[in-house]
Amino acid sequence: MSAITLQKKLIDKSGGVVVLSLEEYERLRERAVPTYYLHGNDALSLDRSASRALREHRSGKSKTIRSLADLS
Repeated sequence: MSAITLQKKLIDKSGGVVVLSLEEYERLRERAVPTYYLHGNDALSLDRSASRALREHRSGKSKTIRSLADLS
């Protein structure tokens, strides 16, 4: 078994340390972002919107913005 040495001031500064098994970490990571599945007309509508956006981007109709203020 390996030993891990942590400095107390680093633990206090970062707010603590949690030790998990890799399996438990992966399970928590997968659940952190919800997964949505669309069906029927909602899925078709999103597919059409994405296709249209990609076509416009390829044809040069999209523009690069640096902030949300550039949208107005």
